[in-house]
Amino acid sequence: MPLHIEPPGTTIVPGMAMARTDLLIGLVNNMPDTALEATGAQFARLLREASGTLRIGLRVAHLPEVPRGPEALELIERNYWHVDQLQAARVDALIVTGLEPKAARLADEPYWRRLEDLLTWAQARTASSIWSCLAAHAAVQQLDGIMRRRLDEKRFGVFEHGLLEGHPLLAGIAAPLYLPHSRWNELPVQELRAAGYTILSWAPETGADIFVKQTQSLLVFLQGHPEYEPTTLLKEYRRDVGRFLRRQQEHYPSQPQGYFSVAATAQLLAFEQRARAQRTEETLASFPILDPDAYMGDRWGAAAVQLYRNWLTLVAAARRKGEAAAS
Repeated sequence: MPLHIEPPGTTIVPGMAMARTDLLIGLVNNMPDTALEATGAQFARLLREASGTLRIGLRVAHLPEVPRGPEALELIERNYWHVDQLQAARVDALIVTGLEPKAARLADEPYWRRLEDLLTWAQARTASSIWSCLAAHAAVQQLDGIMRRRLDEKRFGVFEHGLLEGHPLLAGIAAPLYLPHSRWNELPVQELRAAGYTILSWAPETGADIFVKQTQSLLVFLQGHPEYEPTTLLKEYRRDVGRFLRRQQEHYPSQPQGYFSVAATAQLLAFEQRARAQRTEETLASFPILDPDAYMGDRWGAAAVQLYRNWLTLVAAARRKGEAAAS
């Protein structure tokens, strides 16, 4: 089996890890309760499809400072490692997801200090780490003091990106690169470049999409979401419509760009008119059920798999180099 998800408490006898796995990957899943299980499944699927001949062990972990409800806590108790347990293991690489902040400043979030410690540990103890969405914003602020900026409207949809030629993370990926984005903030490209970050993919609408920095290890940052499934943006859009109807937000959400077919766009605009006229939670029950051809296709799935395959290849090469140096 190319991917084995290791349950909490698994003990690997020193010297025996390679008998079962070629690489041990840690995933620190910080997504909100409603997306916690789905996000874990998305990354597991992506790593499984990207693994090729590599045998991957995956340990999914949590930060105890992230507030959770009862159902999420039950899921975490059954399936997640405490981040301290993850850091005590010999993890080859790390993936850290984002979450919706509650405080006005990221540094005021209850998990901020824990993320700082995790970033320092990842640089010293892993070959590479991936920082997704808000985790990317937090890591860049901690590393170089670059502050994210609030956008006038949500960056939401599937966007076309140009590529930097020749970087090993982009091997086998052709421009344009389509990737989903879903965020209210961005990192300024010029400040990233001035601080030594290399921009691998970019677009006028999204700015820096994938960018990297070589420190003690390779840090990879994603403002987009290559792990998303074809229906993820629809679910987020419906969630935001529900927030509008429950008066948890005042603006009606914009449809994701470059995502819906012409027919689906018309259906959703008609529903928007009804929702604005009948702004009650009950209206959400009549949200359109869209046909399978309502989307403009999964234009990023193959590239996402290749990106993660390239990343795993780099991590595996770093592990072999380390083992050779130690022998």
